[in-house]
Amino acid sequence: MNNPWLWAALRRLLGLLLLALLAGVITGQYAWMLVLGLSGYLAWMFSQTLRLNSWLESPISDEPPPDSFGLWGEIFDRIYRLQRRDQKVRGRMQAVIDRIQESTAALRDAVIMVDSEGTLDWWNRAAETLLGLRSPQDSGQPIGNLVRDPRFKDYFDKRDYREPLEIPAPSKPHLRLQFHVTLYGQGDRLLLVRDVTRMHQLEQMRKDFVANVSHELRTPLTVITGYLETLLDNSDDLNPRWKRALQQMQQQGGRMQNLLNDLLLLARLETTDYPADSQPVAVDLLLLSIQQDAIALSGSAHHKISVDNSTRGKLKGSSAELRSAFSNLIFNAVKYTPAEGQISIRWWQDEQGGHLSVSDSGIGIEPQHLPRLTERFYRVDASRSSATGGTGLGLAIVKHVLLRHKGRLEISSVPGQGSTFTCHFPTSQLSDSKQPVIS
Repeated sequence: MNNPWLWAALRRLLGLLLLALLAGVITGQYAWMLVLGLSGYLAWMFSQTLRLNSWLESPISDEPPPDSFGLWGEIFDRIYRLQRRDQKVRGRMQAVIDRIQESTAALRDAVIMVDSEGTLDWWNRAAETLLGLRSPQDSGQPIGNLVRDPRFKDYFDKRDYREPLEIPAPSKPHLRLQFHVTLYGQGDRLLLVRDVTRMHQLEQMRKDFVANVSHELRTPLTVITGYLETLLDNSDDLNPRWKRALQQMQQQGGRMQNLLNDLLLLARLETTDYPADSQPVAVDLLLLSIQQDAIALSGSAHHKISVDNSTRGKLKGSSAELRSAFSNLIFNAVKYTPAEGQISIRWWQDEQGGHLSVSDSGIGIEPQHLPRLTERFYRVDASRSSATGGTGLGLAIVKHVLLRHKGRLEISSVPGQGSTFTCHFPTSQLSDSKQPVIS
């Protein structure tokens, strides 16, 4: 034992017992003297306990401990040292918290902390500017009561925050806000809200420019291809070299028309978030129709194109848009699969929603290209796209059609073995059988 106060306490207790025994020898009352001595010792211990309790309950946090000696003096000193250490730690933590709050308050982006129930815990000054939050009135309010856009409610409740959400600001509709949500702790959420109005305006200018240019080019291109067709219809008297040149011009003119049509379709898809002609679509009949077109496209390549549509599901949406998306995936499989290759098309439904997969035994895609396949004009191999006559917009159209139908595209591929493109639709997009169906 290296505690001197413990030896001192034992000596005092032993001395008290010896005094009690001595008093018992003098008075002849050993038991009563021992009881009296121990009672006095217990009374002193109780008084020290009361002093400790009074000191701990004192409203003055820096009040020094009461004077004492022995065991109680050591207890008072140790508690006082622990208090001072705790105050220093709390001071450092408070300084860190203050610094974090100061730095987040200086951000131009809104930072909002929301608990697991969706109620507001804390926000910075930018949140008051962008979202119109008021402090302290809105503290503890559900965030859905303050941001009432249905798209935000669906996004917030779905808890799938891989992609950000863009909506108009609730208090300033002319502003465009982008929401990033991060889960942390026990279901708590951190919202980062950014003003992307300028980026949105530039993107809208780009969309308008592409749509206008595509529309303006369509008329002169139609005239050119019309004259080329007329010349080729009366090409018997032409020099064979001129005939070959006219055929190449007609081929490239057709390719440019396809590009303009895809650009106009993409511009139309980007104009609105939801299809205006949403109706229940019979997926099995739609796939059988596209299968026939794919067989015709395959021609002499004799691809084995199979359709598994044993689940006769119906999907809410635009029949024309879904046909465009599905045919793009299936026609791509035909173009990039060697002759007599296997192409499998499957539609199925489960508790998570509806799913369409297009698998092929083609050349496959390197992993580094997969994240960028849905970008406009992105080409894995420029020479390969030229040979197949692609515009580089097919998968971008697929992506936007799926977004308008609340779906997403999953791509997996193994070079040399083939690729699988899977469209996932939520259960909300599946239709019941009581509504009229579009085939």
